[in-house]
Amino acid sequence: MGNSASASLPKSRSVVVLASLVTHLQASIGILHKQDIQVAAKMLGQNISCTNANVLIGDDCAAIPDTYGYLLLASEGMVPFLVEQDPWFAGWSAIMVNVNDIYAMGGIPIGVVDTLWSRSLEHSQLLWAGMQAAAKAFNVPIIGGHTNCHSPFNALSVSILGRAQQLITSFDAQPGHQLLMVVDLDGKMHPRFPFWDAATETASDLLRKNLSLLPHIAETGLCCAGKDISMGGIIGTTLMLLETSGKGATLSIDAIPCPVGVPLATWLTVFPSFGFLLSVTPTQVPLVQGLFRNHQIVCEVIGEVNSTSELVLQFRQESMSFWNLDECPLTGFKFFNLE
Repeated sequence: MGNSASASLPKSRSVVVLASLVTHLQASIGILHKQDIQVAAKMLGQNISCTNANVLIGDDCAAIPDTYGYLLLASEGMVPFLVEQDPWFAGWSAIMVNVNDIYAMGGIPIGVVDTLWSRSLEHSQLLWAGMQAAAKAFNVPIIGGHTNCHSPFNALSVSILGRAQQLITSFDAQPGHQLLMVVDLDGKMHPRFPFWDAATETASDLLRKNLSLLPHIAETGLCCAGKDISMGGIIGTTLMLLETSGKGATLSIDAIPCPVGVPLATWLTVFPSFGFLLSVTPTQVPLVQGLFRNHQIVCEVIGEVNSTSELVLQFRQESMSFWNLDECPLTGFKFFNLE
């Protein structure tokens, strides 16, 4: 699949398109909200002596070393507008995004717990229906939590526990690594929100089979760095990976796979349901691509990591700086060693 831009775009026009994309993306809510994480980064940095010195801070999951590898612990809160306006999908998504976090780090989920607040029993039942449907689809049990149906507001968060033998982390992208976008384009846009749904109508066994490729590539040493593509879209996710790794990159907009009929500017800010960004050594790229393509999952090289702290976007023959992490942190979790 190609993106929606014309291959014959004149050079002057491509400059305008790139500049417009940069402005649009820099102001997108998904990316700007990632800056809220700086509050947590600052507080954790001030109190680092209170944390386990073997657990690096700032990844999709806390990876806690244990006898058999790593326990993975993560939590996600749902955006209020989704909980309010589409509670079933919010419940589904709360399970799905946590499952993605575990698999993105090379793990297997064990179970989830929820914290649910609602103004009515009816609203909480819709949230629960979505959570139960996703828990069944991903074969991840809901094993506890908290429910309150007499709240002045509606809110939902879900936490998850998993286990990994080998990790895919946000700290290990290296200069020269190729950035691969892995995405299932067999889906459809949510009618109201920036979500690409490639999961709710997909067979449960296929969902789990596709996700199982992540722990496989971790355990076979094909990939040690990456993230799931979050609400920041592919650009925001790339920034987060670069920030925690202390690196920069050049990203080719032309190379980003995009579904037919979805505007490129929209797609770049979408949460893609099944979507991952992997940082892979060039020699391993064909092997990783082959694994995903055998499952009919798109896996394309979209950029390359370098030793700067800057993300540069390319479109046709034009290049433009998108973000300098030395000058403007995103989450604030710049790579640091706790040892």
